[in-house]
Amino acid sequence: MFQNLDPLLHSQLRLAIVSLLISVEEAEFTYIKEKTKATAGNISVQIEKLQEAEYIKVEKTFKGKYPLTKCSITKKGIKAFEAYVKALQQYIQPAT
Repeated sequence: MFQNLDPLLHSQLRLAIVSLLISVEEAEFTYIKEKTKATAGNISVQIEKLQEAEYIKVEKTFKGKYPLTKCSITKKGIKAFEAYVKALQQYIQPAT
């Protein structure tokens, strides 16, 4: 039997954001934008959804006069990502 895939992570952009954050301590908004090649508005919406689910933590500060947004993955986000990957593997690997 196949496990359900987490609908929050099944979105291509949200999965990309979490995938980036799983491999770094934290990432600036501009880094996420550069790597995903998504628009700032779309990234903002997806980051908000991930933050509401407590999959990521968002820290807003200033760098000089400019706003700086940093994101990091939470323990809950790591667990959700690992469960998503495990569930996805069931779809990829044939049953033995």
